[in-house]
Amino acid sequence: MRRVSLILLPVLLAGSLAACGGGSDNLPTASGKFGEKPKVTLAKGTKPPKALKSDVLSEGNGPVVKKGDLLVADYLGEVYKTGKVFDNSYDRKVPAAFPIGTGSVIPGWDKTLVGVKAGSRVLLSIPPKQGYGTKGNPQAGIKGTDTLVFVVDVIASYPKSGNPEKNTPVANLPADLPKVSGASGTPPTISVPQGTPPPKDPAVTVLAKGNGAAAKKGQLAVVEYSAVDWTGKALSSSWQQGPQGVAIGGPQPSPFDLLAGVPAGSRVLLTLPAQTGTDATKQSVAVVIDVLGLHGPSTGSAK
Repeated sequence: MRRVSLILLPVLLAGSLAACGGGSDNLPTASGKFGEKPKVTLAKGTKPPKALKSDVLSEGNGPVVKKGDLLVADYLGEVYKTGKVFDNSYDRKVPAAFPIGTGSVIPGWDKTLVGVKAGSRVLLSIPPKQGYGTKGNPQAGIKGTDTLVFVVDVIASYPKSGNPEKNTPVANLPADLPKVSGASGTPPTISVPQGTPPPKDPAVTVLAKGNGAAAKKGQLAVVEYSAVDWTGKALSSSWQQGPQGVAIGGPQPSPFDLLAGVPAGSRVLLTLPAQTGTDATKQSVAVVIDVLGLHGPSTGSAK
C-alpha cells in the first residue's frame, strides 16, 4: 500500500551527535525563515569541514524528535564545493516523511536530527563518510569526495509506539460493510462476513471522525493502516514499522487519494474492488486507515 512520493528519499537512503552551535568553522549561512525556501551562501575560499557539523539556526518549541520517529520535514540539499542544489522539497510544496535514527537515511541525518525540536531550522554539513561514502550518488550528481550542505525545517515527528486520537465514532454505519473492531490508535481487527457484497467502485467510509482540518489534494498524510482481502486474509500493515507518509492526489493514482476530504484524526475504511492484470489483487480489499496528521500548502499542518 505504501507509495513513497519523496524524490530525494532514494538519494538519502544509505547503505555521538555532531558538534552543534552557531559559528561552527566553515559552515555556510542560510537566509530565510522556517518554512521558506532557503538560500545558502558560502564565503569564497573556504574549505568544507572534515567532520560532521550541525547548527540550529532557529529553535522550535515542539516535541523533541526521537530515534525511530517518522520525521516530517522540508529540506534543501546542495554540494558544498559547487553550490549546486541537487534536490529540495520546497519547490514541490509538500514535505518529506521518513524514519529517523534507524539507518533508513544517510548517517549524517540520523546523527544530527534526532534530538532536535519540531519547529527548528537546522543547517548541516555532511562529509562523504557520513553521506554516500566513496561511491557518491551519480544519480544526484554527487561525487564520492563531495561534502553536502542541507537546510532542514523539522515540521513534526510521529512516534512508532501508537498515536491515540480524539475522534467521534460514526453511528448507523451501513450493515453490508466489512467489520472493524479496535480503538483508533491501536491496530484494527478487520473481518469480512460471508455474503458481504464486494464493492463495485472504490469508496471511503468514515468510522470515527477526527477534529482536524480536512485533507486536500497535494498534501502529505501521515497514516497507520491495515489491509485484508475479501476472504479476510491479511495483505499489508504499517503497524509493525510505524506511521507512514503518503501523498494525496500525487502523479500516480493511489487508494490514498480517497482520503481527500477526511479530517485529520479520523479512522476510515476504504473498500476497493478487485483488479485485473498479472500483478493485480484478484480479491476486493478492505483497508482501515488512521489519519494521524496532514502537512502541506493547502492548510499548513494539522495533527
